[in-house]
Amino acid sequence: MEYAVAALLGYLLGSIPVSLLVGRAHGVNLYETADGNPGAWNALQQLGPRRAWPAFVGDALKGAAGGLIGYALADITGAYAGVAAAMIGHALPLFARFRGGKSVMTFVGGAFAFSPLAAAVALGACVLASVGARSFAVGARVGVSGFPLVQLAFDPPRRVMATVGLMALIGLRFLTSRRTSGPATSATDAAHTT
Repeated sequence: MEYAVAALLGYLLGSIPVSLLVGRAHGVNLYETADGNPGAWNALQQLGPRRAWPAFVGDALKGAAGGLIGYALADITGAYAGVAAAMIGHALPLFARFRGGKSVMTFVGGAFAFSPLAAAVALGACVLASVGARSFAVGARVGVSGFPLVQLAFDPPRRVMATVGLMALIGLRFLTSRRTSGPATSATDAAHTT
């Protein structure tokens, strides 16, 4: 029962279309820009960092809140259930006609709920790589893709496998979004990671 409640609450949190709302607050419909992804990365491209930061924070908070609620209800397994459901809610949001983003920032926020030390190290790697490469896109890829390796230093392998399962949801979302929206241009394909 606790897992079902964690999943339901996580899904509802994930369904809040934060990036879409941030875009609309600035007169931009993210569905109609670039590849139509209503996520934080598209908000960043369309609005710039000063106006898009609430989209990044909001999408991450959905995952963190889903994970923390799940943890409170059913320990670490509940945390993973809450994060997974928040990611699904972000990808298929009840409150936005099931047209959502790719769940990367929701995963990032969730990582702080189920493995905060590893998430902090991965965030540090993201910052360093961003500065070194002078590209936030590169830093984001380093931080997110390197997270399971970092997590191995802090958590048992079975938890890292659960994390890989969450990342598979992101991969699945990338595959299905390309099918429905067609091939992206090389610029948007290289940049869209949320």
